[in-house]
Amino acid sequence: MPADLVQTFRAFAYNNAWANHRLLIACGELSADDFAAARTGFFPSLQKTLNHIYIIDLFYIDALEGGWLGPMAWQNEVPFPRLSDLVKAQSAMDRRLIAFCEALTPARLDETVRINRESRVQNERCDRLLLHLFQHDIHHRGQAHAMLSATSTKPPQLDEFFPADDAALRTKDFAELGFSEEKVWRS
Repeated sequence: MPADLVQTFRAFAYNNAWANHRLLIACGELSADDFAAARTGFFPSLQKTLNHIYIIDLFYIDALEGGWLGPMAWQNEVPFPRLSDLVKAQSAMDRRLIAFCEALTPARLDETVRINRESRVQNERCDRLLLHLFQHDIHHRGQAHAMLSATSTKPPQLDEFFPADDAALRTKDFAELGFSEEKVWRS
């Protein structure tokens, strides 16, 4: 049976968490200095790029949950200078996004989300906001992936969306995350 749109958004949330997990695990092979070192990218270090992903996740997930945090989310551009702290925070954020997507319904995808932009309120349909968030994270993970390529640490593969034939390759990651193929793909 083909996945419906709600299930597709749920799979995107799981894939987002899995990709973050793989990238952060790879960064764990770096020294603290290498993690914070200046590199070519929009946010000029792995530390700043990965913290940016967390910050924007916080901003949008809060709005999706009905919160009003708004620009306070980015008052500190590096809330987690240490990778170990960022790993914990990003994992918790990823679980919030999964929980939100687990509760989705077709009607909820059509609902308007109010986003506090400080000087104005942005009104965006839930499905469009989720797609924007996933695209944002993919974009910046790609930049971090390129930065990691310039180190001695091999970047993880992030460019596949859970091919069925590759399930065995995800077993370890899924066990660490508490995921299963059935959980991701149930309809």
